[in-house]
Amino acid sequence: MIGTPLPHRMQLSPNFGQRRIGSNIDIIILHYTGMSDGQKACDWLCNPESQVSSHYLINDDGTLVQMVDETARAWHAGVSSWHGVEDINSTSIGIEIQNPGHSMGYPEFPLVQMEAVAALCADLLKRYNIKPRNILAHSDIAPGRKIDPGEKFDWFFLHQRGIGHWVAPEPLLGGSYLQVGDHGDPVMALQALLKLYGYGLEANGTFDPRTKIVVEAFQRHFRQIQVDGVADQSTVATLHKLLRR
Repeated sequence: MIGTPLPHRMQLSPNFGQRRIGSNIDIIILHYTGMSDGQKACDWLCNPESQVSSHYLINDDGTLVQMVDETARAWHAGVSSWHGVEDINSTSIGIEIQNPGHSMGYPEFPLVQMEAVAALCADLLKRYNIKPRNILAHSDIAPGRKIDPGEKFDWFFLHQRGIGHWVAPEPLLGGSYLQVGDHGDPVMALQALLKLYGYGLEANGTFDPRTKIVVEAFQRHFRQIQVDGVADQSTVATLHKLLRR
């Protein structure tokens, strides 16, 4: 079993396949489980009826469970896209983080759990050539379909430990903004920048429902104080900062 040398236990899942020939591991996808406790989540990810899995599960007490060999293609990303790549499962390591999610109160992620996330990600970064901007939320690669790990997940905590791409978000300053129904060059420019960063969005010059969903996904990761799908000055300025860095 290929995996992390960090202390962990195994509960193997039958839900995996072979990675696409020629694919390289260059993405880490962080999820939340959306279930009431870690063992229920682990059992579900290891149940052949679920048809889902991930390489790792990190419980809220920081304990680490491996379910799929890193060389195998776990079934965690689903229908997704990043920088035009749609078979994310073939190029990624999937990490489930125990949290009941938005439908069950959505608590904070405990410090001990965040430390374990950081340790696992750091270990993966040592062993694979993964760019900071490819350490992603499930919501980044599947906007609208998924919203995990959500706006309470502490990306800055990971960044302080050398993990992931992050800039200090611009404050909410008011001023002009773009929203559903707007048209024209400013909308097309926004869409082009989001696509350049990696999001699955076409630049058509219309702020349509799909654009709103992608803006929400961006805010959920990079401008968490207000997730509303409105491209205000804070959102746009934060996106520019990320692209410059």
